[in-house]
Amino acid sequence: MSLKVAVQMDPLEGINIEGDTTFLMMQSAQERGHTLWVYTPERMALESGRLTAKGRSVTVQPVKGAHATFGPWETRDLSEFDVVLLRQDPPFDMAYITSTHFLDAIHPKTLVVNNPTEVRNAPEKLFVTTFPGVQPPTLITSDLEAIYEFRARQGDIVLKPLNGAGGSGVARLLADDPNLDAMLDLHRMISREPVIAQKYVPAVVKGDKRILLVDGEPVGAINRVPSAGQIRSNLAVGGRAEAVELTARDLELCGVIGPELKRRGLMFVGIDVIGDYLTEINVTSPTGAVALKRFTGVDATVLLWERVEAIRATV
Repeated sequence: MSLKVAVQMDPLEGINIEGDTTFLMMQSAQERGHTLWVYTPERMALESGRLTAKGRSVTVQPVKGAHATFGPWETRDLSEFDVVLLRQDPPFDMAYITSTHFLDAIHPKTLVVNNPTEVRNAPEKLFVTTFPGVQPPTLITSDLEAIYEFRARQGDIVLKPLNGAGGSGVARLLADDPNLDAMLDLHRMISREPVIAQKYVPAVVKGDKRILLVDGEPVGAINRVPSAGQIRSNLAVGGRAEAVELTARDLELCGVIGPELKRRGLMFVGIDVIGDYLTEINVTSPTGAVALKRFTGVDATVLLWERVEAIRATV
């Protein structure tokens, strides 16, 4: 069956096709006979319950610098599409949240992946706290005294912004590090949101595992190894990807969260695992599919489209 697919993303012209999961999703869709139309979130408009966007039809190809051929600009009713891929990158700010409210106007008649209501209800570093026993000791607060007390109890900690992405703003602070005040000042200058203090997990030097789940089921993993002397393993900040097997603990963690992901309509999810601990559940625009395909041959985007097609076939 051929589906009409709209993709809500950052400008397609500027992406790095060698590592972009959204581009791989689009390639896979096109190869399966689906048509593609692309727009950016600021081009959406909601009027009297009708959601439209200004965008363009597109054909993609894996040729760097010539990866997209666009049709003319046009305004279309998003309810005309079979599927909308919600794939713009964070920050998960009010503009992002508003876009999920817009998409509520068409979902589930038009299948939005991931379910916009549940994307809004599952901030990536907060959602994980709803599953007891999966995280390292973690504090989320704006209370400076509480952060100092937490470090006194835990010793070596990691401080990170609540709604950050790509490793931005993540810092390790040893038990006697005098820079905690300065780091908290910087966070307050950038945002009024709480910060996350988390017990440092030494296993991070061996890598931060990204596991991809499709409709609640794990499909594979890659390991992201930080550069020497670093704790941030995100590929965007210099981490190195390598092949890795799913362990019994990985499968246990997926078994804990998988049914809830499926229930919420969070169909394409990336989780981060360090050692025995789950640190994040990424539901906005999770990445890692390109590296997974490169290292293991498993194409998570094909598995996603198989599931989407099965859902649409029942409508």
